[in-house]
Amino acid sequence: MPLSEPKARQHIHTRDIECHGYRRDDGLWDIEGRMIDTKTYAFDNRYRGEVLPGTPVHDMCLRITVDDSLEIVDVEAATDAHPYPPCPEITPDYRRMIGTRIRSGWTGIVRERLGDTRGCTHQTRLLQELAVVAIQTVATVLMREGRFGRPDRRPPQIDSCHALRSDGPVVEELYPRWFRS
Repeated sequence: MPLSEPKARQHIHTRDIECHGYRRDDGLWDIEGRMIDTKTYAFDNRYRGEVLPGTPVHDMCLRITVDDSLEIVDVEAATDAHPYPPCPEITPDYRRMIGTRIRSGWTGIVRERLGDTRGCTHQTRLLQELAVVAIQTVATVLMREGRFGRPDRRPPQIDSCHALRSDGPVVEELYPRWFRS
């Protein structure tokens, strides 16, 4: 279902985010992402000089390593293109996420450790994307192997979105034990 035909317009900015999930040979999982922001026009940057069209304003990478329970056991961040000299200084601070678990309340945990001046807006946004990719990577493989969740525990995806609301038809059909009318 595509969007409707747009009005006449001029392309100004592109943000590309690409994320990948990998199963490692040692049983851990690497979840990697890269964010690139570009403009369609040249502009002057006080610290970089002229930034030409298509040249990254931001080019940032982030890798989290998680175990089967989605606990973060390692983090690596890199900032290759940035508008201000201090931008890369914050990348080591993303290691503050080591020991945290991707779960309900994750956004608050990230905000507490990396919000405001404790992090980079762009790297933190990328970290949020990686959390979703981690769930999609790890949970689907573990479900396929019969190692995800417990029958006596409510599946974590219930009430995580409109389609999976506890009083909705999908939960009624797929998770009748947890359905609430």
